[in-house]
Amino acid sequence: MREYIERRVMEIGNYILETKATVRQAARVFGVSKSTVHKDVSERLVQIDSSLSRKVKDVLEFNKAERHIRGGEATRRKYQKD
Repeated sequence: MREYIERRVMEIGNYILETKATVRQAARVFGVSKSTVHKDVSERLVQIDSSLSRKVKDVLEFNKAERHIRGGEATRRKYQKD
């Protein structure tokens, strides 16, 4: 794996862990696609740092479990403006 990819993978993993960011938020911050972030944290991070990978996976699982609540809140705010 190339050095710049390893560096990006570690930066994204640490960012998600520290900020509890979603895949979309991390993609926006690092200027890459959601697919790249997902591949970085689900496949590449395991090869580089398995303990960080498990922690990041826990954060992403929590975000996934809460996703339907966030969507409902966004819809509620949208229609409250009217």
